[in-house]
Amino acid sequence: MRVALFTETYLPHINGVVTHVKILKEGLEKLGHQVLVVTADYNTRKHYIKDGVLHCPAKQMRRFYNFGAAAPISERRLKFIRDFNPDIIHIHNEFGIGISGVMAAKILKKPLVYTLHTMYDEYIYYVAPPLFVGPMTRFSHRYIRILAKSASTLTGPSQKCAEYFKQAGVDKTVNVIPNSVELDAFKPENISEERKAAFRAKYHIADDQMIACFVGRLGREKSVDVILDNWAACITREDKIHLIVIGDGPCKEELEEQAERLGISDMVTFTGMVPHEELPPYLASCDVYITASLSDTNSISMLEGMATGLPVLQRLDPLNADQVRDGINGFVFNGAQEMAEKLRMVKQKTPEELAILKRSVIASVKRSGAEDLANYMLSVYHGLSDKEGSASVTDKIRFMRPAELMKRIKRMQVIARTRRKP
Repeated sequence: MRVALFTETYLPHINGVVTHVKILKEGLEKLGHQVLVVTADYNTRKHYIKDGVLHCPAKQMRRFYNFGAAAPISERRLKFIRDFNPDIIHIHNEFGIGISGVMAAKILKKPLVYTLHTMYDEYIYYVAPPLFVGPMTRFSHRYIRILAKSASTLTGPSQKCAEYFKQAGVDKTVNVIPNSVELDAFKPENISEERKAAFRAKYHIADDQMIACFVGRLGREKSVDVILDNWAACITREDKIHLIVIGDGPCKEELEEQAERLGISDMVTFTGMVPHEELPPYLASCDVYITASLSDTNSISMLEGMATGLPVLQRLDPLNADQVRDGINGFVFNGAQEMAEKLRMVKQKTPEELAILKRSVIASVKRSGAEDLANYMLSVYHGLSDKEGSASVTDKIRFMRPAELMKRIKRMQVIARTRRKP
């Protein structure tokens, strides 16, 4: 089978979508299938293919983590895709490259798979002032509806995606296919004790301190501020539990100031961005993974922590309730007191009990490798019939071009600033 995967960003950038697409590509290729990744690349002025990746000229979007925004329409791009002759077109994002995938599927009369990775309602604040969150949310729902209706089938890494589609007005079955993780890279036995010791030494964390970690982009939607508030309310220095926050983002400075204001800066370490290839010893040096985010679908960072044996402490999230099972791969908390109780419970376990829990956590992600993801997705691909997308898709997509979207956003921001003036 020949599969074209469309993603707005790809290696060397690292995020959840990039990791998902990379692992899916590797899994499909291991099973003998041919894959072409189509992605935006602001470092090139012409389309070219290298190592199975079609690089498309794009504009660098500094405001959005320096990702690239590519024009949705390109005859040259379509020629490369036509020459590849995919059996399936699979989009993983919703902007220039995603729209390009929708249009290619229509023109080439290929089945279109659409995977939703992001709960966009949680990200509206990046582009719209508070006054326009409501209109922009309705706008994004309409956008999602158009893409979903053009797809032959929908997938998402958790039940939360199905609920989001429903809220956006999409009445289609969603295939829930959990994310995968690079299991070998995060196997505890593949990470030396020297590298773990170097981690503690680098951040001056004593051996008698239990370490709880969070890994991810530091934006409001990740709710690291909730963890800090809970920490200040219920964790004491006598508990000897240290919090490591791994990652960077627009809220990093604000979170560091919050820790200082709460008087817990000596119990919290912010590492900043850590290259993905250097992450395994960071995770393996910790004792538990903690998250208060309600925006994640099936966090790959969390899965990477689990692959190293870290039990997860997850804030209660009904739509992700099946991801963390108490006593099997972690514990769910609801509020500061419960969070503290669960942390202390893990710290008080004997070495034998911790070893049993660690094995249980690792076992829970054993079927989260590249070939597993590929096989799950192949079951979806094979279930599709060769049919065209909606005949009116091209017309409906017209008003969603990135340039027009940005014009609307800027116009809203200008209006909002005007209204705020005395």
